[in-house]
Amino acid sequence: MSNLISNLSSFLAEKILKQPGRVIAPDEPLISSGLIDSFSLMDVALFVEDTFGVRIEDTELNADTFDNLTQLAALIESRRS
Repeated sequence: MSNLISNLSSFLAEKILKQPGRVIAPDEPLISSGLIDSFSLMDVALFVEDTFGVRIEDTELNADTFDNLTQLAALIESRRS
């Protein structure tokens, strides 16, 4: 799962935050801290769907479902199996 978190962190840092050198900790709050906004959530969902072949429902695009990389990676893993 650490490879999955690493891929997600790189995508968020480079494409969403436009800070390629930034390291996002697995438990760092993404949504509740304001690091990413609602518009960015759609980009994250599309990246996840295209890269990992899993579906993220629109109703799951919130801090309750995934507010950090660990939660998002767990969601992806559960859909892949």
